Amino acid sequence: MSKSELLEKSNVFQYDDHIEKAICEIEKNLKSKYNISKRSIALLLLQEDRDIIEMVKAKESSFTEISEVINKTKKLFSEPLYYVITIQRQKKIDEIISNVVTTRNDSKRLISHWLDKITVQPLTGIPVLLLVLYFGFYKFVGEFGAGTLVDFIEGNIFENYINPWVNNFVTKYISNEAIRELLAMEYGVITLGLRYALAIILPIVGTFFLMFSIIEDSGYLPRLALLVDRLFKSIGLNGRAVIPMTLGFGCDTMATLVSRTLETRRERVIATLLLALAIPCSAQLGVIMGMLSGKPAALAVWALFVGLVFVLVGYLAAQVLPGEKPVFYMEIPPLRWPRLGNIIEKTVSRMQWYFLEIVPIFIIASVLIWIGRMTGIFDALIRWSEPLMMALGLPPETAEAFLFGFFRRDYGAAGLYDLQKNGVLNGVQMTVASVTLTLFVPCIAQFSVMLKERGLKTTLAIVAFIFPFAFLAGYILNLILKAAGVVW
Repeated sequence: MSKSELLEKSNVFQYDDHIEKAICEIEKNLKSKYNISKRSIALLLLQEDRDIIEMVKAKESSFTEISEVINKTKKLFSEPLYYVITIQRQKKIDEIISNVVTTRNDSKRLISHWLDKITVQPLTGIPVLLLVLYFGFYKFVGEFGAGTLVDFIEGNIFENYINPWVNNFVTKYISNEAIRELLAMEYGVITLGLRYALAIILPIVGTFFLMFSIIEDSGYLPRLALLVDRLFKSIGLNGRAVIPMTLGFGCDTMATLVSRTLETRRERVIATLLLALAIPCSAQLGVIMGMLSGKPAALAVWALFVGLVFVLVGYLAAQVLPGEKPVFYMEIPPLRWPRLGNIIEKTVSRMQWYFLEIVPIFIIASVLIWIGRMTGIFDALIRWSEPLMMALGLPPETAEAFLFGFFRRDYGAAGLYDLQKNGVLNGVQMTVASVTLTLFVPCIAQFSVMLKERGLKTTLAIVAFIFPFAFLAGYILNLILKAAGVVW
């Protein structure tokens, strides 16, 4: 027995009988030498640590017997072994701490400890996450932001007052038709660009940033990272990636910048791919939730399909891309009531970023659309895109929204919102269009950040994959819904 093993045996923590029996049986089958004790190897094997499994597979001829021990032990517990072992350790730690630390058993501390436990355990943590998503994002961002606020600002203020006044003004005082088209009418900088930016996108982005600031300041995000760590490892990431992924629901451009905090290049490339492909920004998410909120089944299909694409593409990317596998560790701050000052400061700073970075892009997009219409390029691109829209089961008018999506995906989503409001799209078409646009190529701002962060070769490879994949996914979804006879 090695010196490290002797030291460990003299002061070893005992797990329950089932775990200890499994450890002993695995230790008997470990014949090779290792840098750490055989007990530690056995515990890591029971927790299905991939690196240790591969190492033991390569060294031990009796790995089949070891696997049988692991599988037999797993059947004795309703929870995963890694969870069982962690909980038993945690109980011992709590016991040691209770002997040396005096704490006040007030109601606030008891509630905080209870919340700590239910947010990180899979059995209770997943329902908590679903509640946060439902009330925080579906009800507040989707129904209130994309519904109530957008209907008031876009429907009442812009359509009833601002756009008619601007159209009348330019018609009366500007004789040049090209300048009139640039400023007003159907595709004007004010009547389209500013309307999309301020009346449709701004309320959604504002409500999302407000909700994200509340969640961030409460200390919930690190617990969410713990909760999804195992899932994320299957797609080549770890729990730390929950920060850029969650931030991507605010703005994928900002999230791509934040992905530089991930440790390995492999993780950063996978995170960038998934952000560009399957994470809708807050404005796009809000518009889609607003469009589909009246049809819960359609919203569920959209969420499940995009979620499936996220996991499938992430898993395949993790198998294909070489590099180090992720290791996860993160400090967990205490849960607390969000502070109003922090929430306001974070929300205002992000809204300031939105005005400085994003609103100009909407104006530039409107100018480019105007140039395209003046030169005939825009109309030609729409005509060339119409057969593709028909293949997806969509009306030809949706080609315009996808062309908007080249500039910004939320710009395209706002175009779909207009089509849905005018009764052009039925429920199935809205679902197919929403899925395809969600998976569509990254916007100009995100593309430029990808170039800066990942380089030309990686960025072009990601875009070359995403463009055909988005339409293929939409085509497959349309076939599935038609075959199932779905009518919404």
